[in-house]
Amino acid sequence: MKLIRFGEAGSEKPGVIIEDQYYDVSSLVSDYDEAFFAGDALKKLSEEIKTANLPKVDQGVRLGPALARPSKIICVGLNYKDHAAETNAAIPTEPILFFKATSAIVGPNDDLIIPKNSKKTDWEVELAIVIGKKANYVSEENALEHIAGYVLHNDYSEREFQLERNGQWVKGKSCDTFAPIGPFIATPDEISDVHNLRLWLTVNGKTLQDGNTSNLIFNVPFMVSYISQFMTLLPGDVITTGTPAGVGLGQKPEPWYLKSGDVVELGIDGLGSSKQTVKAYSEA
Repeated sequence: MKLIRFGEAGSEKPGVIIEDQYYDVSSLVSDYDEAFFAGDALKKLSEEIKTANLPKVDQGVRLGPALARPSKIICVGLNYKDHAAETNAAIPTEPILFFKATSAIVGPNDDLIIPKNSKKTDWEVELAIVIGKKANYVSEENALEHIAGYVLHNDYSEREFQLERNGQWVKGKSCDTFAPIGPFIATPDEISDVHNLRLWLTVNGKTLQDGNTSNLIFNVPFMVSYISQFMTLLPGDVITTGTPAGVGLGQKPEPWYLKSGDVVELGIDGLGSSKQTVKAYSEA
């Protein structure tokens, strides 16, 4: 299945995509949240939509974040060798973990707001994992059983806040609008090989990132297992798995960053695409 949430910000309804058509499933489930992913609702929904008379949804509708705000977003840093190289960082021997505030989550095509006093707002196309079953000290062999699906994520980052303002990376990762998630969550059966997906990103039509998940340093089951050794992963939690080369910080001969009016587009094989228009912060 492909799960969407649609409607005005803060009032989204759950839906599904069937043969490229949007359908409203709010009569069957309340939302794609922890309670939904924790039980058998996903399996039940897949059966019910086969016979339910679902209302169609206009495809011009705004798409919200593909899931309701999760308990946490766990990010894996420097998980592609080429990205580590472009930022002059050592290849990690274990996953680098940091958090991204869930208040950063927005819809896939919502505007990106450059934070107040930002000079170095950057982009990062990433494959994200949605947890579907509580995971605590999970083995790598059993890790895939704990995944509800996969989703496109742009891990926006303010590099000055992240790297020059002391402390942890979370400060540069958590600004409002810095986590567009969607357009949809694809259940694992929709993805033939999660370790062979092209991911790409353009700014103003110029391709800057063009990578493949085959180049992940730490693969999907390893990441789920590894993170679960340090914290309990709850249903609906998001693990975002790192970005390939081509970020603003790594541009040659000099880094450059987003400005008001820029348009960022990104996508992953099987997970659709998203588009954000960059706007300056306003007090209003």
